[in-house]
Amino acid sequence: MGTVNHPEDLYSAPDGAPTVPAGLHLVAGLTGFVDAGSAVAQVATSIFDGLDHELVAEFDPDVLLDWRARRPVITFEHDHITAVEPPRLALHLVRDELGQPFLFLTGYEPDFQWNRFVDAVTGLADRLQVADTTWVQSIPMPVPHTRPISLTVSGTRADLVEQLSVWKPETQAPANVLHLVEHRLTQLGASVTGLVLLVPHYLGDTEFPDAAVTALSSIAAATGLIFPTDALRASDREFRTRVDEQVAGNPELQRLVGVLEERHDTYMEGNPVASPLTNEDGEVPTADAIAAELERFLADRRSDGDASTD
Repeated sequence: MGTVNHPEDLYSAPDGAPTVPAGLHLVAGLTGFVDAGSAVAQVATSIFDGLDHELVAEFDPDVLLDWRARRPVITFEHDHITAVEPPRLALHLVRDELGQPFLFLTGYEPDFQWNRFVDAVTGLADRLQVADTTWVQSIPMPVPHTRPISLTVSGTRADLVEQLSVWKPETQAPANVLHLVEHRLTQLGASVTGLVLLVPHYLGDTEFPDAAVTALSSIAAATGLIFPTDALRASDREFRTRVDEQVAGNPELQRLVGVLEERHDTYMEGNPVASPLTNEDGEVPTADAIAAELERFLADRRSDGDASTD
């Protein structure tokens, strides 16, 4: 007889795991496929650094993870290893700034057994009787950093689609595993919202603080939870100042950012443009030059950070 692989075998609860009350919001964000501006990673850091949290369940990386593709990080001091930090995928019970409890699923996106993982997550949501599920992702798009970050919203909440969703495409695209979770929850009649941030693609490889601020603000709009954002907002002011200085000193960058601003503003004004991301010929305005120039900005930023630690 073959072995039956139950979805609940993918995770385990620690000794002394907290009791989870029914009716909580479930918030989710996974990294691995794409995380433009490090939005999801920064959201996780902000939540864990600023809010009380307890581990509810952790998923088994030996089953879900390709270790050779996402290797553990070691700390090596002179002649020995002092720490090993493996990737983690876990569910936590968190309390927001007002003490409201919610569930937070975060960590790596699984490499394997997606259907079983979807069964496990939807099973947890059912067993813990969550009120709703809100997940977040960020993708790179040719949009300007000088305009507010826009979203594409999916799921069962028509009010949030109306309130928050700026770009509503008809398209085919590679899925995040949380797209599959959303699809399954929708089929089950559960309340679920997907928040996809459209981050300037020339800042996609940076830690863009406003991406995290927008993610947390959007989750707050969907759930009523209150998150700490002061540190992120302060970092964003510094980040934007340095990017703007880099752009102001380069006429070619100014021109390319101007093209992106014009396309964005035309779309937002409701003019007959098919998409904020293309011109009249259906071509995407390139910002490769921006990315090339900003490599120097990022190198300078890293050098400044290294110098500050001396």
